[in-house]
Amino acid sequence: MKDVTITVIDREGESHELIAPTDMNMNLMEVCKSYELPVEGTCGGMAMCASCQVYVLSEEHIGERNDNEEAMLSEAFYVKDNSRLGCQINMVEDLNGLTVELAPESE
Repeated sequence: MKDVTITVIDREGESHELIAPTDMNMNLMEVCKSYELPVEGTCGGMAMCASCQVYVLSEEHIGERNDNEEAMLSEAFYVKDNSRLGCQINMVEDLNGLTVELAPESE
């Protein structure tokens, strides 16, 4: 397998280019945390909080939201049409070039 390049725009507007492995079963939240970006992931990646919410800014296919993700986003702050939970975006080769922006922190 190969690595993919993901661009993450932090809450200050700074762009970070991250290299993510596709052979370690990691999700976007875990990749962001490994680069020490300010992503909480309070629930540990179980789609039970929205502290890893991102806005998808590019066209890479990341799949549809599952029921748990839909439910969590329906209760979260700052949700937009392009909101996703980083913990629900698994690193696969199709995501090479993905660009996301970190959502504001919850109130």
